[in-house]
Amino acid sequence: MKSTDDMLDNPMTFNGSSKMSKFTKVNRAKLKYELIGWGFVAIAIIFISLFSFYPMIQAFFLSLQSGMGINLEFVGFDNYLRLFRDREFITAVRNTFTYLIIQVPLMILLALVFSVILNRKDLKFKGFFRTAIFLPAITSLVAYATVFRVLFGFNGAVNTLLLNIGLINAPLEWLTNPTLARITIIIAITWRWTGYNMIFYLSGLQNIDRSIYEAAEIDGASAIRQFFKITIPMLKPIILFTSITSTIGTLQLFDEVVNITNGGPAGATTTISHYIYNLSFVRTPNFGYAATVSYAIVMMIMVLAVIQFKVAGDKS
Repeated sequence: MKSTDDMLDNPMTFNGSSKMSKFTKVNRAKLKYELIGWGFVAIAIIFISLFSFYPMIQAFFLSLQSGMGINLEFVGFDNYLRLFRDREFITAVRNTFTYLIIQVPLMILLALVFSVILNRKDLKFKGFFRTAIFLPAITSLVAYATVFRVLFGFNGAVNTLLLNIGLINAPLEWLTNPTLARITIIIAITWRWTGYNMIFYLSGLQNIDRSIYEAAEIDGASAIRQFFKITIPMLKPIILFTSITSTIGTLQLFDEVVNITNGGPAGATTTISHYIYNLSFVRTPNFGYAATVSYAIVMMIMVLAVIQFKVAGDKS
């Protein structure tokens, strides 16, 4: 080994040792910061795994069992085969997709139109109108559903208004007629969620360069042509995002149906989530089959999300 005097006599050796020492200190400091970062990330990973991934895995194993209450036995994929024979489930799927096919496109179109109107520079009281349209999205689900139940009741304000202006000769049975009950649900969820989606489009519109619209106006493009040729293509990623989130929300529709029609009349408005609730808490509990129905929703969401990505031409 070299003594300290030898190292001092040889500057190159001393400098090399000094550089190695500095390099080691930098590495230690870097490792320390990385460990602190991973410590914060680990907390999130633990909680997400505990409260999200573990319940999902547990629910899948539960879907492979069947029985009343907690007296369950392993049945494999029999519950999944049962779905195709379950008329109530098929009816719930048909009702849910009726809402999905009609309400989601209608809501997205209305949100786009409102966002374009409220993005105009010459519009007065923009803040008031934006707040008024967005306000339903932050109201209580139960409270607003109860209000709609009263409004569309046999002697409610909607029938009273329609009678007074002469559009109908007798009160409509909004909550007891299957078709009208579905229309009521569609009106309710459209009223609530249009403003929520409008905020996304409005923020997207404010990031589009105004010079694009000015150039289009100089070229003689009408407002409608600008909407279809500029606005929609520029908002394509946001439209895709809101379409997927709205699809997920509609497939999980529960509160409105329970509080407005309670699934009636005769199951005409029952959704898949409402059917899961009935299987678990209203009838003799069958948690295994209820978990199977919940995983059916997951599969539908996955398939529809892939379809929407393909239709939108997303290549990611």
